Amino acid sequence: MDFANYWQYTDVVTKTLFFVLIVLSMLSWITGILRILNSQKIAKTVSQDLTQQIYQQQSQLTTLSLENQKLVTEQQLLQQLNRYRFASEQGLNILGTTAAIAPFIGLFGTVWGIFHALDSIAKSGQAGLGQVAGPVGEALIMTGLGLAVAIPAVIMYNVVVRINRKAMHQANDTAHTLLANVLTNSSSQVTQTSLATQPHLQTSSQPKQQTNAADLMLKNA
Repeated sequence: MDFANYWQYTDVVTKTLFFVLIVLSMLSWITGILRILNSQKIAKTVSQDLTQQIYQQQSQLTTLSLENQKLVTEQQLLQQLNRYRFASEQGLNILGTTAAIAPFIGLFGTVWGIFHALDSIAKSGQAGLGQVAGPVGEALIMTGLGLAVAIPAVIMYNVVVRINRKAMHQANDTAHTLLANVLTNSSSQVTQTSLATQPHLQTSSQPKQQTNAADLMLKNA
């Protein structure tokens, strides 16, 4: 099939649709490759980064009660998880849009090309099979181009979604572990503090007991 022969049958509308599909294809390939690389990076570092972020902020919560520490830690974890989710979903709208509209753009280009080809044949007055089959068959190139643009976009979209799902599973699992560790450490600190104050209370109560005993001896005397 001679592409130059097909190109001579196209008009401004078909040429515009052709370049739109080319631009969508370039955008989807660039976005898809970058998105896959960034999602893989997030999946590898999400657990370590989340742990580091939470433990850095724990030093500011030592003066709070156990219930307040739990509440603040939960809010910090939710904030970090939302940031990871937002970062991992950037660019997916381009892939999804390309996968959704590219086949229809190609189909519209084919319909318009067939209409344009039949109109040209009608004006020329030659309605033989050879004159009809060539332009109509070559107009179907737009449908094939639309599918060629949409199929890689769909594949890359599904790959990115799968990687993001794995990364968010790791992030949620790490978040539950960190919350449990923070509550355990805070409870241990509270227990140690209460145990440390008990000997001091016992020591301070001994002079009072001795004073009460001395008073009783004086009264008996």
